[in-house]
Amino acid sequence: MRVDVVSLFPEFVAQMASHGVVARAQERGLLGVHGWNPRDYAEGNYRRVDDRPFGGGPGMVMLIDPLRAALEAARAADAAEARVIYLTPQGTPLTQDKVKELAGRSRLLLLCGRYEGVDERLVEAEVDEELSIGDYVLSGGELAAAVLIDAVARLQPGALNDAESAAQDSFEHGLLDCPHYTRPVEHALGTVPDVLLSGNHALIDAWRRRQALLRTWLRRPDLVDKAALGPEERQWLEQAAATSPEAGKP
Repeated sequence: MRVDVVSLFPEFVAQMASHGVVARAQERGLLGVHGWNPRDYAEGNYRRVDDRPFGGGPGMVMLIDPLRAALEAARAADAAEARVIYLTPQGTPLTQDKVKELAGRSRLLLLCGRYEGVDERLVEAEVDEELSIGDYVLSGGELAAAVLIDAVARLQPGALNDAESAAQDSFEHGLLDCPHYTRPVEHALGTVPDVLLSGNHALIDAWRRRQALLRTWLRRPDLVDKAALGPEERQWLEQAAATSPEAGKP
């Protein structure tokens, strides 16, 4: 997979891509991350990339032409068709299902806004999709692009040392992840649940499923509403939720 990022701070993109799973995916030839600075395509001595918004108001808006030229240059760098995604708070919320869809593509072209955003005419003409990583505002789209790149990188076959890790992540089955424990068994902060020491994988799987259900019910009940639960699971969940220590937390 190739990911091109149009950003005023391509060095940030390069730094982000040099660590962790994203770096490993690149080393293994599974992913390529490339930055494009619209300032390189701006005209004039100051290489201006923004201007005041029509209608007044604070802040600046990114100009059409430098961004469009950067997008065209990025597209021309590879023959594969690229899906252009604008990272913006106005976009559709990013979900694991969307990440899976995008991870299956051969190319993504991410557009990072700054200031008050991008001239709407460019968005309408050049952008295929708008995505948001949450209901809050960042200084620019670079952090959102980093989140998206990391999410799709770890789904590239061979990117993780243990492929099963991705299959067991939160949201993979519509639920939050279950609790996890490691050594030592006994600690001043508590003891590892006996079932995890039993060696009985059927019991362990059942315990993890129920813990994931309970955690999701208490923290993200909206996800439980979408999950396909049988009558026995739902009855257990209602009883467990009523007696859980987390039930009384704000």
